[in-house]
Amino acid sequence: GPVTLSASDRLLSCPYCGVKNFLQCNGPFRYALPNPLDNDAQDQLLYTPYLRFKGNIYFVNESGISHRILDTTQSGFPMPGLLPSLGVRSQAMKLVRLHRKSRGRFLRLGIKMSMILKKAAKLHAMFTDKDEELYHRAYIGESISFIYLPLRADDAMLLDGVTQNPLIALDKVSSYPLKGTRFNPRWEVSFMATLCPRCGWSLDGEGDCLVLTCSNCDTAWQVGKKGLQRINCRIVPGDRDTALYLGFWKISAHLPASKIWSFADFIRQTNQPMVVRQEWNERVMSFWIPAFKLRPKTFLRTGRRTTISQWRLDREEEMQIRPNLYPVTLPAEEARQALKVILAASAVSRKNIFPRLPETRAENISTTLVFLPFTDQHHDWLQPQTGTVIAKNVLRFGRSL
Repeated sequence: GPVTLSASDRLLSCPYCGVKNFLQCNGPFRYALPNPLDNDAQDQLLYTPYLRFKGNIYFVNESGISHRILDTTQSGFPMPGLLPSLGVRSQAMKLVRLHRKSRGRFLRLGIKMSMILKKAAKLHAMFTDKDEELYHRAYIGESISFIYLPLRADDAMLLDGVTQNPLIALDKVSSYPLKGTRFNPRWEVSFMATLCPRCGWSLDGEGDCLVLTCSNCDTAWQVGKKGLQRINCRIVPGDRDTALYLGFWKISAHLPASKIWSFADFIRQTNQPMVVRQEWNERVMSFWIPAFKLRPKTFLRTGRRTTISQWRLDREEEMQIRPNLYPVTLPAEEARQALKVILAASAVSRKNIFPRLPETRAENISTTLVFLPFTDQHHDWLQPQTGTVIAKNVLRFGRSL
């Protein structure tokens, strides 16, 4: 039967037979803007690439932490007449995934992918004080994809294949390589069966999840370069009032440049208004990073609150799959990028932390996915031990970031 996939979906679930497959691609996913031409005219189209950056950028400077949600596109083929950006079309129009039967010819990417990150940083810098010293910059929750704009030649003009508006005269771009190539098989999306490598059971997950769970052997798996890889996953059991379990990446590390080796060191260096307990000197420092996407301000507040109040949490236990586990949508690699941002957000005294951020490197890193219990407080989700509160509508909005 037919299956409808959104641009953010990574897990294909057939509503007819129940089969689930994880989508994989060699590099970024590739999409095209829809065009009104019929099938017979599709071979005449020439597709030009645009790079799309979608995510959150965090800056740590002298005045504090600034952040911005960005969704921007940049032309990837240096030719006059092309729109520098697709504007809101990449967000407002229904994108079409490229596949082996996609017709037309595709122009090669003419800029480095790192340029789109630099442009995104420049867009954010427009709203910050350029005279302040920048201590740290992080891209968290970002995704990069290709979006192709269809072009069509008509008489002596090159037309926008979506709006049919003229872009530039063909004689002015005759020196550019406009022949293009057919669909490259390396771009094609492949499908990996979501069967538990340990017991063969069908793994559970939603369309945008990055971690799949097995309810038969209580294990958690993420997709790596060599297929499904088991991850270390634990849970803090809730009580009868628990309505939801939210995942956090528990990243245990030493930060020598910031003089942080234990949880007690963290409390002292960030100048928290609390008395350091003796046993905290033996407690390894761990940062608790949300394993789900949130608005930047809420992301910082949630990570800071849970990290500072981690000593209040009950002891973690071996993972037991529950029906109310919230999907993991932020990978562990990006959670590690958030470590210094959460450290900066936790600092009461900036002078002890901010100037050391450029030299701060995490050592002896271990990462564990831990699910924490949350109770239903009408409009909010509450973690009773740490006091972490997340508004329900903010949590839902995070699925679209």
